[in-house]
Amino acid sequence: MMTNWKEEFIQLFAGTKEDIRIFFAPGRVNFIGEHTDYNGGHVLPCALEIGTYALVRKTANPFIRFYSKNFPETGIITVAYDDLSYQDKHGWANYPKGVIAAFQSFCPIETGLDILYYGMIPNGAGLSSSASIELVTAVMLNELFAQHLDMLELVKLSQKVENEYVGVNCGIMDQFAVGMGKRNYAMLLNCQTLECRYIPVAMNDCSIVIANTNKKRGLAASVYNERRATCEAALAKLQKHINIASLGDLTSEQLEKYKHLLSPLEQKRARHAVTENERTIEAAAALEKGDLLCFGELMKQSHISLRDDYEVTGEELDTLVEAAWKHEGTIGARMTGAGFGGCTVNIVKDAHIPDFIERVGKEYAEKIGYEASFYVVKIGDGAREITETKEMSA
Repeated sequence: MMTNWKEEFIQLFAGTKEDIRIFFAPGRVNFIGEHTDYNGGHVLPCALEIGTYALVRKTANPFIRFYSKNFPETGIITVAYDDLSYQDKHGWANYPKGVIAAFQSFCPIETGLDILYYGMIPNGAGLSSSASIELVTAVMLNELFAQHLDMLELVKLSQKVENEYVGVNCGIMDQFAVGMGKRNYAMLLNCQTLECRYIPVAMNDCSIVIANTNKKRGLAASVYNERRATCEAALAKLQKHINIASLGDLTSEQLEKYKHLLSPLEQKRARHAVTENERTIEAAAALEKGDLLCFGELMKQSHISLRDDYEVTGEELDTLVEAAWKHEGTIGARMTGAGFGGCTVNIVKDAHIPDFIERVGKEYAEKIGYEASFYVVKIGDGAREITETKEMSA
């Protein structure tokens, strides 16, 4: 596979294979802890074995050339270093452009770059394809130009690009999980302090099944930023009466005591942020004990809260999750990601996976009118340079 990609690189950009380097950043799935990251709470994501590859070579040209195997219709996009501003016409390429622009601010790049991207993550599915392309670019630049930044610095740089360059007010979870992932471990991350504890994931006779609604969602144009603004408004009101830095510092008991300070809508949004944070901590403890049944029940409670209090699920996600709940092989199921489409994450007994895919898929197609896609996935490592051929077989 690596050889084939290098040959394609040469066909696109000419030259030889000798100086081509290959980098990888995974996608991520969040087991539980949704819309808690920007509220200063806990999340429990893991990196996946699927992700984004980047083949790169330095050149003598005064510009960068981008190409994506996922968007061949855009062709090669050529950008000068003095014009790295966001441009709608560049679509997907704005993500690596933003990272290069941020990198340029402290490390002026004095060489051209040819970059070929290939993503194995369904775009717009809520598995962090954007964070994956950001981190693969950040790690690539860090290695090519020997800046010796640690991974957390690259994670923060990539989040800043998403917030300020792309315009999505995301928390740090996506970039953190993509950069800091560890094979066979989930990460209990405190998004306020960035304290992280790796939790071993023992699936025993079960596997992670991702179900993609195949409903496209434009996250930057969605009501994602609205939800964040409402939570920030609720926090500001509560901070006048209680010493908290974020909703992640709040307990359910405290929220009940002070909820009269909030509007009905703010109460609902804050209730999700607070209870979801508590569920996530409880879920991590259950995972450490190997109690998948408890973990699965907390996943269900999470989805119900996202549906009723945070209102970010929608018919497609609810249909997939409710069909999964009815299946005898399901241990747990919930929406994952920002919502408004995207994916569900399911823990399913291995012996039931084929039937799960068939029956859940059939019910979804009959109700929604088009098919969902299913992926059985494994937990992988974070962003890195690919140095061995065997890593390309994933």
